[in-house]
Amino acid sequence: MALHTSPADPSGTVPPGEIIRRARKTQGMSLAQLGELTGYSASQVSRLERGESPLAIPVLRRFAQALDIPPQALGLAPTPTRHRSRTPMYPRLPAPTLGVRSSDGEDAMRRRDMLSTLAVTAAAAMGAPIAGAGEAASDDTQLADTLTAGLRDAMLGLGRPVPDEPLSRLAADLRRATDDFDAGAYSRLALHLPRLVRAGHQTTGSSDQLRILARSYLLATRTLIKVDEPQLGWMAADRARQLAIAGGAPIAVAEAARQQAVLARRSGWHDQALTLALTAADDPALREAGPQGEAQRGLLIQCAAYTVAHQRDRTSMRELTAEAAAIAKNLGPGILRDTSGAFTTATVQLHLISAETAAGDPAAAIAAADALPPQLLPTAERRSMYFTDRAKAYAQWGRRDDCIRALLRAERQAPEETHARPAVRALVSGLLLSGRTTPDLRGLAARTGALAG
Repeated sequence: MALHTSPADPSGTVPPGEIIRRARKTQGMSLAQLGELTGYSASQVSRLERGESPLAIPVLRRFAQALDIPPQALGLAPTPTRHRSRTPMYPRLPAPTLGVRSSDGEDAMRRRDMLSTLAVTAAAAMGAPIAGAGEAASDDTQLADTLTAGLRDAMLGLGRPVPDEPLSRLAADLRRATDDFDAGAYSRLALHLPRLVRAGHQTTGSSDQLRILARSYLLATRTLIKVDEPQLGWMAADRARQLAIAGGAPIAVAEAARQQAVLARRSGWHDQALTLALTAADDPALREAGPQGEAQRGLLIQCAAYTVAHQRDRTSMRELTAEAAAIAKNLGPGILRDTSGAFTTATVQLHLISAETAAGDPAAAIAAADALPPQLLPTAERRSMYFTDRAKAYAQWGRRDDCIRALLRAERQAPEETHARPAVRALVSGLLLSGRTTPDLRGLAARTGALAG
């Protein structure tokens, strides 16, 4: 039995998850507090309230008991009143629908067929002309275009083929491309990453090779998100997910879901982004993957926190961030140093800076930044992001001089990345229009291309 609502509700009923959310809000209870009463994490409570995880009868009874909701309101038969009790259990929710892992018996022919299918993509679907191969531009502001063109051609199977390479060489090339990304070295990345994608498609489709190619596409997706190329980013993330499933790599499957969630959020699809991130975080395969799986789960919960920040839900954002931080603290330093990036208490704090800004609280963002010594961040790319995020908070706060100083420090950490990113260019353009210019600002505008045209 569903709870009837006012005529203003076009459906005439309120879903059980919404009833639970309203009861929690009415009682002034946070996601984490309700989780303590029911044995769920804050992220699980959020999923259940939003209808992103099924509410089975035992689960409904637990929430009805915790919130003193009449059982009939949740479609349950009346039960005797019970006292609230805290339970330490952490129940396993139903398996996600992101996909299933390939069976161990999948033969090499099927893998090769899948690789061939992935290599054939309709260029018309890109909605843009295909750029030809050319020499890397010397101007940093053109690096994003050069990198995008190279990845587009490699993903479409265009350009000069590369010879087959042994698995050890592919793995070394992936490490080199990851190092380029971590250093913000876009000129080297523009040479190495497209070649890696092309080489990955040339070699025999073993499980190990599929996993390397999946991680190459994950790195490509992160890069395309940085340079604001969502159309190619969606393609790269989807290929990464297919390859990871075929290669039996659950952590890479989850990372592809995280990157798809980022792309969905950037497109304004916040509910879909939450579904992608939180469903992937509940994949039992991650819990079976040891510390690396736990780190990936933390990254997904962190991604969900940033998404609800864009919905201006500061309480849920902070609770989800605290959950990710607790996972990082339990794991210790140096986890997940691969194409997904590092996951430590410092990197969780880094994301809190941008989440507080997205939630509309720049003062809290600067306080979060002040609590994080940037030298604790593991790579130049992360340290550059620290100062860029700090600059965004200062801009939102109206502190132009502090914003400019932060951007200059970001530039010192990773000059090529800072100059190539459209987000930085837009921020500098806004500074040019909002007040007086200084030599530092005009120099930065010239180097980022904000003065062009």
